[in-house]
Amino acid sequence: MASKTPAKSAARGGSQPNLHQKGVQIQEFGTVRQLPVGLSHDARMYSCERLNQTLADSQILYSLYKKHHWLMRGPTFYQLHLLLDKHAGEQLELIDTIAERIQSLGGVAIGDPRHVAEITVIKRPPDGVEEVPAMISRLLEAHESILIAAHDAASRAAEMGDDGTNDLLVSDVIRTGEMQAWFLAEHLVETPLTEA
Repeated sequence: MASKTPAKSAARGGSQPNLHQKGVQIQEFGTVRQLPVGLSHDARMYSCERLNQTLADSQILYSLYKKHHWLMRGPTFYQLHLLLDKHAGEQLELIDTIAERIQSLGGVAIGDPRHVAEITVIKRPPDGVEEVPAMISRLLEAHESILIAAHDAASRAAEMGDDGTNDLLVSDVIRTGEMQAWFLAEHLVETPLTEA
């Protein structure tokens, strides 16, 4: 009995991993599979397209938050360094939520950063370090772009009967984005620090 086990293992290839495998693409980006979720193909297709745009833009916003978190300077360094990292973490949670919604609708969530760069509408920042107000303004512009699109997509998803996508966009993307934009915008108010 004991001698048969090693022979069976060897026949299956032993413990060596099968590396460098290639496979066929089983679902193309921009398509939706039929899943029993009670929504029409058109509604799911529309939601996946809009959510993928939001996902791409949110991935860029996350990266901007991390970049500016690392490059922060000046007297408010500590506070902004922590705030931007907190916001980045919240964006990362949103990214996962959006991607899983796309998958649950039968779509394919955008994930490759090179593909994200091709479809995002968020402007690319300079490679170097900008002044702090410019970094904050850049984040606010990205937020506003995402929020405008999210409001439109949420309304249209609701019209098409996709309450789940509407809820995600309103409760997660819009509410998180509005709160983060408020916190950032207040850092651009010129006010004395110690004397009135």
